[in-house]
Amino acid sequence: MLTLYDYLPSQNAWKVRQLLHHLQRPHRVRHVGIFEGEGRREAFLRVSPTGTVPALELDDGRALAESNAILCYLADGTPWLPGDAFGRAKVWQWLSFEQERIESQVGALRHWTLTGKLARRAPALVEAKRNGARRALEILDAQFAQRAFIAGGGYTVADIALFAYASRADEADGLSLQPHAHLRDWIERVRAQPRFLDEMFPYAIDPHSVNELP
Repeated sequence: MLTLYDYLPSQNAWKVRQLLHHLQRPHRVRHVGIFEGEGRREAFLRVSPTGTVPALELDDGRALAESNAILCYLADGTPWLPGDAFGRAKVWQWLSFEQERIESQVGALRHWTLTGKLARRAPALVEAKRNGARRALEILDAQFAQRAFIAGGGYTVADIALFAYASRADEADGLSLQPHAHLRDWIERVRAQPRFLDEMFPYAIDPHSVNELP
């Protein structure tokens, strides 16, 4: 059986939980106390070289880290990943955008906001993140004015990945979804998908989350 290494407040981990829920794929879960230093332990680093979640261990002991790589592995041969080369490349295009422009900017601002770390960050860094995040949301809004789902066909793992943090931009200091009607419409289309996993775990469930990562 697959083993998912998880940290519940992580929206990166939510991506994998969502796809497993769509697939109805049996798996077991191991929770990782990343803010307690568990991610730096040798045993976990053999699974996830960066010490981050999510990670996936296969039945044969092989391991895969990084949320978007895990999504593509699990979705192979399913409707959530196109079967043609161009379709897969479009999914990868938006998975790359998600990591560079959404997770690293919207996700970072949201994390700093919800864990009280914003005041510890240099103001210039915070403003740079805000500006980058606002531009990324504008790009998505323009795309969803033209198509229902991001890769140009149906709902794919690219939509799952983008939804994880883009849909929660309102929780980041200085960001708002209100100006982006097309993006908000897409959020509702994703939520309407069969077996949508409507769950979010606040950082407050982990008293160690206010600390910096070891």
